[in-house]
Amino acid sequence: MTWTLCLLMMSLHGAAAVTHSLKYFDTASSGVPNFPEFVSVGLVDELPISHYDSKTRRAEPKQDWMRRVTEQDPQYWKRETEKSLNNQHVYKVGIETLKQRFNETGGVHIVQKMSGCEWDDETGEVKGYQQYGFDGEDFLSYDHETESYIAPRQQAVITQQRWNNDKALMANKKHYFTEVCPEYLKKYVNYGRSSLMRTELPSVSLLQKTPSSPVCCHATGFYPTTATLFWRKDGEELHEDVDPGEILPNHDGSFQMSVDLKLSSVPAEDWRRYECVFQLSGVKDIIVTPLEEAVIRTNREKSSDTTIITIILIVLAVGALLAVAVGGVAYKKRTAKCPPSPDNSSELSEKLNPETQ
Repeated sequence: MTWTLCLLMMSLHGAAAVTHSLKYFDTASSGVPNFPEFVSVGLVDELPISHYDSKTRRAEPKQDWMRRVTEQDPQYWKRETEKSLNNQHVYKVGIETLKQRFNETGGVHIVQKMSGCEWDDETGEVKGYQQYGFDGEDFLSYDHETESYIAPRQQAVITQQRWNNDKALMANKKHYFTEVCPEYLKKYVNYGRSSLMRTELPSVSLLQKTPSSPVCCHATGFYPTTATLFWRKDGEELHEDVDPGEILPNHDGSFQMSVDLKLSSVPAEDWRRYECVFQLSGVKDIIVTPLEEAVIRTNREKSSDTTIITIILIVLAVGALLAVAVGGVAYKKRTAKCPPSPDNSSELSEKLNPETQ
């Protein structure tokens, strides 16, 4: 699979974060052992707020402050469970329909949908998006500017044409993306303001497996995701011989990331010219870690340090698995796209797959 979590992030370097996002990831699978056939996860500003899967068959809050939604809507979680149960059935049929379209039979197959909106709390601008994919490849996406669907693959053209020609459906989409979704997003942000608006700086470590391996600069425990981690030489940011990693979630709601620096062609006496820099949006102070051999943790050090390195590497691996669990499968593109659900006439039908709030 070629997908990773669809994390749409602002570029920082000092800009304050004013854009909030609400996203829902639906993932249906067949032929994947020990994994639920259907998973639905909601996120506000990349923080999980709700979860449903076909094993528990129950929609549940993932943040304490999301329990407040029942103060004004006592049936909220019951309704979310009913929607997810319906979608679970729709997606199961949808996988079979798409397998026919792509002339597939057995094996592992994944259907994903990402739907949501962004809201700028300074300008009031809102933007909606909906993206579908099948087996890690783009399938269909909603274009906010043209208010229409785009089909990057021939197998999706029939669905694209049917949806774009359905005026009632397209009007419903516009209403959801410009009115309904932002309304719920604002409500959730208000509920979780103390948590969502917090800032936490990370601990930063330099790691190296062997003398010939790249040096990994690893930052963990930061919040929010609007952060940058990079190497610089003589005060200038490096773009060559560096390998940045994805931002991954920690179990406590914070995040981690890493960036590797290749040093095979750098003389030891020039190491002092390099440093790793962490910057969090909205925070003036930055964390600068000079490249010094004495502070690098390696597998060549005493066992206690080796244990620390092992733990950090395990945390990285677990973070990667958490990211996969949120989205269902891993994919490369941040603009991930995911596939729809069929109606009784074997066509993908949005009407059978209502939006989740």
